[in-house]
Amino acid sequence: MSTNVTKPDVVIVGGGIGGLSAAVSLTKAGLKVRVLEVAPEFGEVGAGLQIGPNCTRILDDLGLLDEVKALGVLVKNMVMKDAADGSELTRLDLGDLEKKYGYPYMVIHRSDLHGTFLRACQRLGVELINNQKVVAYENVPGGARATFADGHVEEAEIVIAADGLHSIAREQIVGDQPVNSAYVAYRGAVMIDKVRENDVSETDVVVYIGPKCHFVQYPLRGGEMFNQVAVFESPKAVAGLEDWGTPDELDTAFEGMCTQIQKGLPLMWRDRWWRMFDRDPAMNWVDGRIALLGDAAHPPLQYMAQGAIMAIEDGWVLSQHVIAQHAQRTDESAGVDWDGALAAYNAVRPEHCRRVLSTGRKWGQLWHVDGIKREQRNHILRSRDTYDYSFTEWIYGPTALTPEQEPPLYAVIPLDSVKLPEGSLS
Repeated sequence: MSTNVTKPDVVIVGGGIGGLSAAVSLTKAGLKVRVLEVAPEFGEVGAGLQIGPNCTRILDDLGLLDEVKALGVLVKNMVMKDAADGSELTRLDLGDLEKKYGYPYMVIHRSDLHGTFLRACQRLGVELINNQKVVAYENVPGGARATFADGHVEEAEIVIAADGLHSIAREQIVGDQPVNSAYVAYRGAVMIDKVRENDVSETDVVVYIGPKCHFVQYPLRGGEMFNQVAVFESPKAVAGLEDWGTPDELDTAFEGMCTQIQKGLPLMWRDRWWRMFDRDPAMNWVDGRIALLGDAAHPPLQYMAQGAIMAIEDGWVLSQHVIAQHAQRTDESAGVDWDGALAAYNAVRPEHCRRVLSTGRKWGQLWHVDGIKREQRNHILRSRDTYDYSFTEWIYGPTALTPEQEPPLYAVIPLDSVKLPEGSLS
């Protein structure tokens, strides 16, 4: 049994954004939560995150939106450009987007969002334990347990596995393997002074999409910093080589791209890079009292900018079902009907995240086309009205708590439906 005297209601394995945000949501629902993290201290590695209205709406419900807004940037536009010639393809007016959905679209440093949830956990009395590497999960009568490398065991009414892309619980429940996209991401967050002469926007998220590559830029930390992300397909990965995604491939991938990208490339961190893996969507995340959450359940490619958001939504949705149960109770001493709450969670979240993962893969393909397909894509994007929200309606509205609340996906426009004039290919 656990070395801790008081048994929690919920054990969460993993102290990333998903694990900590779930701890906040479930503690606010009246539960005692313990979080165990493998690292010696709680923290996040990376740079910027984009968080849409479906996330800021939940942050507001948790009482954290003002703190997050003070740490991030409320950007004005999302602008998509052609990476080869730098021309604008389409944009979202994010001020108007906020009016439509009731909550802002913003950008924030990953460590700042993580820190917000960590401080909230500390204020709420969540137990936070470091240096704990999980080695096994199992169901027991009336609950579940997690066993750790040091031999100690944590037991609770439910155990949430928020243990990332290589989740041990995922292996037990789903039994699949990560999927290599053959794409790699380089990041670089620098002080704003270093990019002011590079013709960058200090108020917008700008995404340059190109043949087998794309480049993202936006401000961070109240405009004091600037974030850049360079993503490309690695020929070495496609060839099956082990040493892939190296800096020489970065430079080669963006040869011939527009001036703005060429100015940004020297500022990328070249001593580390992120190989991009996801998993095929899994439609069952629950085994008894063990539940997957965050990247353990739905590691995405990042084209939808929904990875951290989906994780935050997961814990919030589960907490809402706990709260709804409590409101319906006649016996105040009765505990949570975890089987019911987990069934409700499992009925809605896998399908939503399947849509995000599948759409992310398709958007990745769309961003990276070349030749005639590039021209067809650009024609479709340029034809879109700035204030047409048919492509965002399914993602930025209120997070669904039941399958019936999940809005329909947008209508797909096939590239082949665009008939280009003779000789139009540039």
